[in-house]
Amino acid sequence: MSEPIIGAMTALVTPFKNGRVDHEQYAKLIQRQIANGIDAVVPVGTTGESATLTHTEHKECIETAVNVCKGTNVKVVAGAGSNSTMEAVDLAQFAQMAGADAILTVCPYYNKPTQEGIYLHYKAIAESVEIPVMLYNVPGRTALDIEPDTVFRLFDEVENIYGVKEATGSMERTLLLKAKRPNLAVISGDDAINYPIMTTGGNGTISVTSNLLPNLITDLVH
Repeated sequence: MSEPIIGAMTALVTPFKNGRVDHEQYAKLIQRQIANGIDAVVPVGTTGESATLTHTEHKECIETAVNVCKGTNVKVVAGAGSNSTMEAVDLAQFAQMAGADAILTVCPYYNKPTQEGIYLHYKAIAESVEIPVMLYNVPGRTALDIEPDTVFRLFDEVENIYGVKEATGSMERTLLLKAKRPNLAVISGDDAINYPIMTTGGNGTISVTSNLLPNLITDLVH
């Protein structure tokens, strides 16, 4: 597995014009992130409207991000999540083929699988690619929590699962994850608690605020 990606990362919004993805403005947004010192960009995560884009649009956004970041030090952590395991596998494999450095994959929404189902879902996605995989726990959006024991099991048993974007809003959860698995990358998914997460062992943030203020989020994380 290549080097896990941590630090200051931006959950990119997806700009639209006349009902279509505006790739020109998307590229400019990414260029601004690069110029302001961000460590990685995250195209088509849930902030990037991944649940409402077509698969073609989703894949085009990954390609744009990879092309704009090529030749820079900025990494691409591509969104590759779905409530369908096979759809998520397809997106993950595309992201790897397109040149993404890692993937971020959201907990399967709506279906409400068991914790065993979540484990099997993520195991199938991660084993379909060789690049690093970050889990994404956002119960407020998915109606389901990836429980700590499931995170530990995935981290221990699946080689390329290296971290979790933690968006429960709970500092207690971050403390528990880092206490039990110090080498697990815990990434803030809630801008309101970026600072306390970083001061208690967190490894970075995937920030919405950094779409507007990449320099300040980068300074905070670094």
